[in-house]
Amino acid sequence: MWYPVQNPLANVYLSAIVAFIPLLWLLVGLGWFKIKAYWAAVISVLLAFVISSTVWEMPLNFAFQAILEGILTGLWPIAWVIIAAIYTYNVTVETGNMRVINDTLAKISPDRRVQALLIAFSFGGFLEAAAGFGTAVAIPASLLAGIGFDPLFASVICLIANTVPVAFGGIGIPVITLAQVTGLSEEILSAYTAYQLVPFIVVLPFVLVVVMTKSLKGLKDVFDICLVSGISFAAFQTLGAVYIGPEMAAIIGSLSSLLAVAIYARLKPIKDIWVFPGEKAKYEIASTKSMVQKEENMSAKKQFVAWTPYIVLLVLIMSVNLLPQFKFLGDIFTKVQVYFGPEAKPLVFQWINTPGTIMFISAIVGGLVQKSSIKNLAVVLMKTVKQLAPTIAVVSSIVAMAKIMDYSGMVSVLAIALANAAGKVYPFISPLIGALGTFITGSDTSSNILFGALQKQTALQINANPAWIASANTVGATAGKMISPQSIAVAASATGLLGKEGEILKSTIPYCLIYALLLGVLVLAMESII
Repeated sequence: MWYPVQNPLANVYLSAIVAFIPLLWLLVGLGWFKIKAYWAAVISVLLAFVISSTVWEMPLNFAFQAILEGILTGLWPIAWVIIAAIYTYNVTVETGNMRVINDTLAKISPDRRVQALLIAFSFGGFLEAAAGFGTAVAIPASLLAGIGFDPLFASVICLIANTVPVAFGGIGIPVITLAQVTGLSEEILSAYTAYQLVPFIVVLPFVLVVVMTKSLKGLKDVFDICLVSGISFAAFQTLGAVYIGPEMAAIIGSLSSLLAVAIYARLKPIKDIWVFPGEKAKYEIASTKSMVQKEENMSAKKQFVAWTPYIVLLVLIMSVNLLPQFKFLGDIFTKVQVYFGPEAKPLVFQWINTPGTIMFISAIVGGLVQKSSIKNLAVVLMKTVKQLAPTIAVVSSIVAMAKIMDYSGMVSVLAIALANAAGKVYPFISPLIGALGTFITGSDTSSNILFGALQKQTALQINANPAWIASANTVGATAGKMISPQSIAVAASATGLLGKEGEILKSTIPYCLIYALLLGVLVLAMESII
């Protein structure tokens, strides 16, 4: 029976360099050579296949099984979530209600900075906390692009914003999984994760504004609302994590931030409105001639109808996850054994209790309320699937690459090499390992599965607090989320930037590195105190 070899080339660093080749190709192919994303992803799978079957001597049948498992996982639930999210947006555009959503946001505040905080940071945080699987990028990015944001800005802003909620995303699954794979206290891990995230949550709204305006001067007039947005999110998420548990932490934090920003923006309107270059003249005309009329004519019913898909989504997600009457939906699933190698587990396909299906139902209900016919809804669905075909190929290929690298032992050797190189300053490196896991797999949960036990064992070897270091893995994984090829593919599809994935990646890499390095400094500095 074959088992993964952690150090096939005798030298752990040489083994790590070889294991990194598929990932290096993705970075170079997308960021520098600007190859189409689906070709870059397919080549990365081929590289992983060749290296795993030769250097790691993985049997060919296991290698093919790993690829097939990755493709199936990429299709369901990940690609299904992307299709459902973009379908929801497309239905809203097709019925003409995206204009109403635009006007509703302008009613709260016409300032583009505030709109970004509302949609990318707060609403996106809720979607990540409640659903995950790309929803926090797909829906906010498509909404921002739909109301006039530059598509590249919309993508980058949503990828940066979709970091801090990821650690508690999907109803706390990353932290719950981390506790299971490490045997550490879930309560302590939940608290430590929240503590490590606090400064970054508070700072993130300011970062988003600076990224948008390309200047620190852009913080003028919105410094206080950025503070309100960040502090409300951080405070309530931390309270939820410490006193309730990981399941509700990010949901409480994101909804608190959403309400706080909306109320504050209405009570204290911004005087010097900021819009994108080229919008100024248009905004001034609107403000002097038609904004008052829009305020009077846009009834509450019209706004409700426009937001129906997202309201239904909110209600269904909360109901399915919190009400015991809906627990039976979790029993509607199919188990399939695809990979039969070491540590093999069957794939579980949840058919109803999955974010994609919930979102699809929301789109249908919303479309019908918005007076769309079944025929029109079917036509929009077909257009959406055709639109997303390249993205589906990208996501499936990347997950296939991640599976074969994981099962062969290539991922493990990368982490071990980093740990050996770090020595006593390992706490500084630990978030980078978590980020590496998310970059490869696209999932904080998967990063914890890959590296959670390694983080704990390494912490014990250097006499560090194992719970603090393990928590750094799940927090560091939030940094890797913004450069994960899966996330970038979702953002590109949501904003109509297919073929521009490399530009998005080059825009987000600096923020990812700064975030991960600052987190490493925090983890190292606080380790001796915790």
